[in-house]
Amino acid sequence: MSHANTVIEPGLEDGVPIVSDAHVSTSTDESRPASRGLKSGQAGTKPRRKKRFGLRFALVAVLTAFLGAALGQFLVFAHQVAGAKVPSSANADAIVVLTGGQARVNEAIRLLEEGRAKRLLISGVHPGTTREQLAAVTASDMPLEKNSVELDRVALNTAGNAVETANWVRKNGFSSLLVVTSAYHLPRAEVELSGALPKVDLIAYPVFSKGLNLNDWYREPATIRLLMREYVKYILARLRITVRGVS
Repeated sequence: MSHANTVIEPGLEDGVPIVSDAHVSTSTDESRPASRGLKSGQAGTKPRRKKRFGLRFALVAVLTAFLGAALGQFLVFAHQVAGAKVPSSANADAIVVLTGGQARVNEAIRLLEEGRAKRLLISGVHPGTTREQLAAVTASDMPLEKNSVELDRVALNTAGNAVETANWVRKNGFSSLLVVTSAYHLPRAEVELSGALPKVDLIAYPVFSKGLNLNDWYREPATIRLLMREYVKYILARLRITVRGVS
């Protein structure tokens, strides 16, 4: 009886099924690698998250530094414009005035009348404007004669002013030039003219509009916007001339 029971139930050992033990052991062993693999995957995401965070932080840092540098350069530009002064010695071979306001032309003609130079170029004159109209608007004491005053009707912007002025200067063999324009426009005008006339002595002569308070520019939103627009144009002009010089 005892022997028969052993044959019929060979899988029992101490009343515990050996097959069941094997099944439990196998399922337990199979589940362990899966658990370890999940934990390993979760651990792998941490370096990737740290890397992404580092890249974002670096990007923000670079952008902040760039904006800070741009703001600093703008403040230097605004300070330069606000501190512009009329030169004590304003004499040259010729005068060029870049149109954009009646005050600019008035000042240039006054300088011509005072004998600061013998020739004057008014650059950027509207094609329909006559000498008589200019003389009437500026209340000039002397007629705008062709032998002393020339009108440039081709230039449409500051870069065009520089091109036409350079042609006029080379044609007449001038070695020094009095540059008359608004104070806020003067830095860009000098950059353009320096690029077109590298060997000519340029004397900057700022003109201050009565309705524009540059000393307290930071208190007036309209003046801030004007200076910011001019600053962007100034930077673009510098970049363009630098690239042109390299190429």
